[in-house]
Amino acid sequence: MKTRVTEMLGIRYPIVQGGMQWVGRAELASAVSNAGGLGILTALTQESPEALSREIRRCRQMTDRPFGVNLTILPSVKPPPYVEYVEAIIGEGIKIIETAGNSPKDFIARFKTNDVRILHKCTTLRHALSAEANGVDIISIDGFECAGHPGEDDIGGLVLIPIAARALKIPVIASGGIGDGWGLAAALALGAEGVNMGTRFCAVKEAPLHDNIKQALVRATERDTNLIFRTLHNTGRVLKTSVSNEVVETERRPGGCTFDDIRRLVSGQRGRTALETGDIDAGLVWAGEVVGLINDIPSCEELIERMVAECRQRLATASSYC
Repeated sequence: MKTRVTEMLGIRYPIVQGGMQWVGRAELASAVSNAGGLGILTALTQESPEALSREIRRCRQMTDRPFGVNLTILPSVKPPPYVEYVEAIIGEGIKIIETAGNSPKDFIARFKTNDVRILHKCTTLRHALSAEANGVDIISIDGFECAGHPGEDDIGGLVLIPIAARALKIPVIASGGIGDGWGLAAALALGAEGVNMGTRFCAVKEAPLHDNIKQALVRATERDTNLIFRTLHNTGRVLKTSVSNEVVETERRPGGCTFDDIRRLVSGQRGRTALETGDIDAGLVWAGEVVGLINDIPSCEELIERMVAECRQRLATASSYC
């Protein structure tokens, strides 16, 4: 399955694992890469640039195929040492970086000097055009269905993907709401040259999550996500749980709320505890509407091979209508 994305990244199938806090570790990234996709380590899951270097080396012991690193750049009162993380990524010889959040423009020249391919995740066309102008190599366009932060424009993938594919000269990867070969076929038909999946890769055997969390994703329907932080203009999509329900209820109370009102509920450490202990109500579990398409917990290889077969079948069926 050859597209500009597979050619640029040196992968067999145009399927990219999203960078996910606490999930993007060597076990998952190596399994995705070994199965023919592109595995991604999440830089900020590691507590320091030195720890990231060790995780990159650990991943290399598990796969000899290409994998990348995600670096999410967010505004913060006390930001992580982004420059040091960038130097760790380059120093370890990584050739593919996925950036998200704020523009990576401060680091693009450094990456380009070291022949690093840059995938940048955007939720709007205007940001995608800006990233293209700044020199990124591939845009991952995130529809409103996605887990994490879908932006504030609320545009679904069915509209956002072809808008981006028509407007951009560089390749587009479709992200949000994709979890099977039907979605891969749809993305390709809409003009994308690959897909990015986060939530679906949480429900695979190799994902470093407690089985209770994986089973919760299997049980969930497309209606079992919550949109939080809406009133704070930093919308996030998470699994519907008692914790996220309380966040939504707090935001809806008369007079609204401040971040301090919900800080105790949404801390990253509570989310990590939920993922590692399997207590679904211990913290936020980030998940997209694609949970409605998740019915099993296969290996990465089983999932990717099945997706490719389904994609080819759906495209052949669609071609027969012409």
